[in-house]
Amino acid sequence: MGVRKLAVTVIEHSFVLQSGELLSRWVEAFPSAVAVAADGVGVSEELLLWVRIPQGQSPELLLGSIKRRVNVNTKLIALSDTPNDDEGLACLSAGASAYINTHATPEALRQVAEVVGQGGLWIGASLMQRLLRSSVALVATQPTTKNKLHVLTGREREVAEAVARGDSNKEIAKQLNITERTVKAHTASLFEKLGVRDRLQLALAVNAQRYL
Repeated sequence: MGVRKLAVTVIEHSFVLQSGELLSRWVEAFPSAVAVAADGVGVSEELLLWVRIPQGQSPELLLGSIKRRVNVNTKLIALSDTPNDDEGLACLSAGASAYINTHATPEALRQVAEVVGQGGLWIGASLMQRLLRSSVALVATQPTTKNKLHVLTGREREVAEAVARGDSNKEIAKQLNITERTVKAHTASLFEKLGVRDRLQLALAVNAQRYL
């Protein structure tokens, strides 16, 4: 099966490739997956787009171009043949919700899909530690931001800690015995109270406190 143009339709998992075919492990993870050309992405429905980053190509340019042409609810997952922290940061900055090795196991791919599909972020431990270290100095120099953690309610703290662990809304709802709608409401409140824009910034704000 070669790369084809993607028409406006609902497909659960689409792998954006410059050339070539789907890897067997991708098909094993998602039997209904299809391969699409980067310049053919233009869907209107919500789905997950797995974007294989070609070596030597700018992740910002590729992901940015795709993101401008898809539904706002579409999630981008960056796949790298030779993952490294610098490329991972570039992918996250360009709007990716996850960064993972192209050759990850089917089980790992399905886990990434579950987390991202529920509104979570997926990054490796090395990259997370780098982000935490780089954020410590910033948080430490902004006492007003640091002290905002103390104004959270008990339940908001529980949700914040779960987000910081990388748990999805579905997982948080199950852990705390609340609905996913309630989790989303708490998350929105956390964004406002802590002055952060997304789940990654929230996770950094919470985790950085452990290093201060």
